This record gives sequence, C-alpha cells and structure tokens, in this order.
Amino acid sequence: MTKSEEKENEKNIDSYYKEMYEREQKKNEELTRKIVALEAQNADLNYKLDKVRKSRLWRAIYPVRLLWSHIRNLFTRLKSYGNIKNVVLKVRSKLIERKAYKSYGTLSFPSEEERKKQNGTQFRRNIKFSILVPLYNTPEQFLREMIGSVQAQTYRNFELCLADGSDGEHGDVERICKEYADKDSRIIYKKLERNEGISGNTNECFKLATGEYIGLFDHDDILHPSALFEYMRVIEKEDADYIYCDEATFKDGDINKMVTLHFKPDFAIDNLRANNYICHFSVFSRELIDREEAERALSNPSEKGASGTEIFRSEYDGSQDHDMILRLTAAAKKIVHVPQILYYWRSHAGSVASDIGAKTYAIDAAKRAVATHLSSCGFEGFEIESSRAFQTIFRIRYKLPEKPLISILIPNKDHITDLKRCIESILEKTSYENYEIIVIENNSQTPEIREYYGSLEKLPNVRVVEYKNPRGEFNYSRINNFGETFAQGKYLVLLNNDTEVVTRTWLEELLMYAQREDVGAVGCMLYYEDYSIQHAGIVIGLGAHRTAGHTHYRLPKDNLGYMGRLCYAQNVSAVTGACLMTKRELYEEVGGLSEEFRVALNDVDFCLRLRRKGLLNVFTPYAELFHYESRSRGSDVEAAEQEKAERYNKEATLFRTKWREELEQGDPYFNPNFSLDHSNFVLKGSPKGMLD
Repeated sequence: MTKSEEKENEKNIDSYYKEMYEREQKKNEELTRKIVALEAQNADLNYKLDKVRKSRLWRAIYPVRLLWSHIRNLFTRLKSYGNIKNVVLKVRSKLIERKAYKSYGTLSFPSEEERKKQNGTQFRRNIKFSILVPLYNTPEQFLREMIGSVQAQTYRNFELCLADGSDGEHGDVERICKEYADKDSRIIYKKLERNEGISGNTNECFKLATGEYIGLFDHDDILHPSALFEYMRVIEKEDADYIYCDEATFKDGDINKMVTLHFKPDFAIDNLRANNYICHFSVFSRELIDREEAERALSNPSEKGASGTEIFRSEYDGSQDHDMILRLTAAAKKIVHVPQILYYWRSHAGSVASDIGAKTYAIDAAKRAVATHLSSCGFEGFEIESSRAFQTIFRIRYKLPEKPLISILIPNKDHITDLKRCIESILEKTSYENYEIIVIENNSQTPEIREYYGSLEKLPNVRVVEYKNPRGEFNYSRINNFGETFAQGKYLVLLNNDTEVVTRTWLEELLMYAQREDVGAVGCMLYYEDYSIQHAGIVIGLGAHRTAGHTHYRLPKDNLGYMGRLCYAQNVSAVTGACLMTKRELYEEVGGLSEEFRVALNDVDFCLRLRRKGLLNVFTPYAELFHYESRSRGSDVEAAEQEKAERYNKEATLFRTKWREELEQGDPYFNPNFSLDHSNFVLKGSPKGMLD
C-alpha cells in the first residue's frame, strides 16, 4: 500500500468515526432533552396525583374503586383466555394441577405394606441421624405436628434434639416436649436459660446430638415419613456427606394445600450463590461439619468453632442456613440431591415462607453470607444486589481484573441485512472496547455483500476471512473452526449473523463468568422480535427428539421463570452457539466444534465436552440479544424440506448415540419430576403450561 493510499485509508477511518461520534452526540443530546421534559412532566403529574389522593372524595369512594378493580381484573383474565372454550380448558387445567399437587402430599406417603418394608430394610451401616430443632414460642399444633412427623419416620435410628429458648409466657412448649420425651427416649429436650436466637439455639441442639449425620429441621414444618429412609439409601449407595431434597410450601395447616412445589436441580454452585435453592431438608455428616470448622479455625484462629460445636454463625441470623450451606458444600466430598418432595414448609403469618418482609434482616444477612463465601473463594470487588424476582434472589456482578481481547466470530453467506444489523449493533451499543470482529465469509454470491465487506475492512477491529467450500456442503462447525484460526483474542464469542445486541454490557456480563477457571462456556438471554424468550439455557433430553431443548421457550420477557430462574445467572448443561463465549485455549483444547455435527447440536456437543472436563457452563440473563432465528437457513426441527428433516434426524441419532450415558442419567439441572415434552417446567402427567 502506497503512502497516499495509507493516508486515504486513515482519512476514511477518521471520517467514519467522526460521523459515528457526531451521530451519537446528537442522539445523546436529543435523549437528554426528552429526559428533562419527561421528568418535568412526571413531577407535575405526581403533584396533581398527590392532590387527588389526599382529597376527601378519593378516600370516600375507596370501596367502589376496590370493587371495580376486582371486576376489571376478572374481565381481563377472561379476555386473555380468548373464548369460553379456553376458559373451560383453563379451569380444567387448574383442577388437574391441584390433583397433581396432591399426589406429592399425603398420597405420596408409604402404604402400610411399604412402611413395613422400609422398617425392615437392613442397611450395611447403622447410621443414627440427629435432627436439630431450635424452639422458640412454638404454637402447640405446630410443635405436635413437627414431632409427630419425626416419630413417623420409617427409618427408626434417629434422635430429635430440641433446644427451647421460649419465653416465660410460653411454658406449654416445655410441658409438651417433656411429655413426648418421657415416652420416647429418642427425643432429647433442653430448656435454655435464655433465647440465643436461631443460630445460638441450633448450636445448643448440636451439643445434644450424638448421631453420625445431622439434619436441620424448623420447628413449624413437617417431614415426609420416608425422608430419613431415602437419605439412608443415598448414603449407602453414594457415600454422600451432604444431602438435600425437593420441598413444598403449604398453607392452612394442611400439607395437601400446597402453595408451591420446589423441584430443585442437582448441586449447582452459581445457583446457590444467587439464592439458597437447597434450603430444606439439609442433612450432612458430623465429620463434614467438624472438618469444615477445623479448616476455618486454622485459616482464621480468631473465629469460634474449632471445637466443632457450632453449625450456625449468629452474625448471619435470618440467613444462617445459606451461610452454612455455602460453607459445608464447599467442603463436601459428595453432595446428593434426592429428587422427591420430602419436606413440607409451613406458610403462616410471620414465616419467611409466607413473606420475606416478615424478616427483612434476612436479606442483608443473605448478602453477607454470599459475600463471605465469594471472598473465601478468592473473588474481590464483586457487587451483590436483589433481583426483580425476590429480595433474596441475587444478581452478582463480578469484577473484571483485566480487559482481554475478545474475538467475535460471525459466519455469513450473503444476508447483508442481517449481518449489517448485527455488526452495527455491536459497534454502536457495545460498551466493552477491546474486541475484534471476524466475519467468516462462506461463498456468498451477491455483489452487495462484497461491497459491504469492503466497507467493513476499513474498520480497524473488523476483518473478513474467506472460507473456501468447493464441495458446497454447509458445515457450521467447520466454518467456525476455520474462523477461530484467525482469532487473536484470549476469548471467543461464537455469534450468529441474525442476532442484534440489546444490552450494552453484554460482553462484560459474559466475560465475568468466562474468566473463571471452573467455567467452560457462557450463554446469554436471546429474544425473538416480540421479546419472547428464544434461549435461556439448554436441557439435554428435552424435546420430541430427546436430544436437547431450550427452557422457558416463548415466555414473555417480564416472566420471572420457574422459581425466579430468569432473574439470576445459573449453571446449565449447555448454551446455544448463537451467542456463546469461551476461552480460546479451551476451544482449541477440546478441538473446537465437532464437524460431525454439520448444522445442529454442535453447540450442545461442545458444551458437554467441556462438562466432561469438569467445567461448568453458565447462562446469564443479564446479557441480552435479539435472535432472528434461522433466517439464514430455515428451522432445523420444523423444516418442511425432506432433506433438512433427514439431516436433523441423522444428527439427532448421532447425538443420542454419542451422549447416551448422559441422556440416560438425565440433565442434572432439570428435575426428573418435570416432563421432557415441554420446555416450561411442566410436571409429568400435567397439562401443558401448568407451571408457566
């Protein structure tokens, strides 16, 4: 290139950025003017609204306004159902839903025959469970039902350790406990001189315990009769040292009147950091608590607990169990999730199950617990904030200690409109500065796209590389693997040309997870044009082909997701290659995308290979993009053309063969109580959309 050409090129680049800068400045000035005007308008409206609300007339017609609100909501719901047929179907669905819920209540209790069978089961180990229950002013009905549910356990080798911190006005608690203790030597009761709070009272319970395994049980809840039996089975089978199960919240003193069924994933550290999804019924080996406290004492001699006499730390009261679970699972050798509802959490006035506002200090305590855990794992400069789902479901912002170069790989054949929208959204909206875009040209035919490539090559951080395909066979994996050889970044982003950036910090949000040594791939939230969800993580085995499918598919953007899952970063088996970040070193280490999967399932296969290396895959809802799915080549699954259908079936068969063991075991992050026929966490045997 001659000096005159270099000067002309520099002039073109300067001109391009100058125009872009001026355009952005004009946009910012216009937005500022609009914001100022709207703020003034908002202040005026608030003033007028405040005057109306304080008027006597407005207060006088409150009953009428309340009635009208209920009528309007009723008509809105009826309208959303569409017609009478839909109303009938909705009512039928709710009735079936209630029936399905009941099957997890007393109907799930063992029959007399099954109870005798469980009673007579001989295990190799004769483990004693110590169930710890701190008491404080417990209502008589709650207390008797709690004790009764423990006495009803089909596994009989247990002790119930009760430490009572009730005040003088609740002497019935002591009377009732002694009544049970006199008749059952397995019930150990201690009246405390003063109330030490939930942490202190639980630690007093622990001092009474003599069992090899410790279980934590709230004073107003109920255990399934087979809880200890099922836990004993996984201890024998898997040598588990930390165990938890699914749980239900019930109301009106009847466990069959369930408000919520919480079917949990297997152990997932990012889920646990974001919220205490494990919660009840936590059981762990005494050896684990002793080991964890001894290690903690060695690292910080000023801390209590070296003698192994404390489970909870009082500074985390309100979320003491979240702190404890984070500590113990970090030290555990084998964590096992029993996918059965074995714990019933009573919802009543004053309980956290009813309203977190009843214990607002729990929110701050939970944040401190997560912060302490993150610090112990070596993280610094992170931020923890409540999400829109719930005050104790957190969004965690991790610090980026460096800003490495990120290489964005975009395969493209023609489709100038898609590619132009994609690249312009990256250039105009991305707040992260250190990135390069590599367009992988795949035998385009139109002169328009060649002209556009010419304009792109004038930009310093955009390159177009030519993928030669003499056989004319489309192979998405091979195209990306070819493009990766030109990448200079420490991290790669595989990006479809039919995407558009929504969140300015999308690269930062992906990188904060991809930078971790324990993470393989990171995926984002993808929306269709109407803001319905296209991708929020992938479950293996989901869908008609039993290969893999997207969860929360087609739900609206403002949906919270099952148990708030659309509001926090979490571990998943796989994420879509439409937007996937990974370390370039890892990509090369596993051989990139497998070229045996030419079009479909190559991203899932890639993620599963990372998972086999012991790495985590993460989905974050805080990196958002549009995905105008399959405009480039049509839909894989729903394609009408026989050739495409046959190709997908062939790749699906290959996937099921290659990953047969993982598919048979089931997706660890998708509870087996959910149907694999639906994406929105529908219980097996329930109508579609029951849990939407």
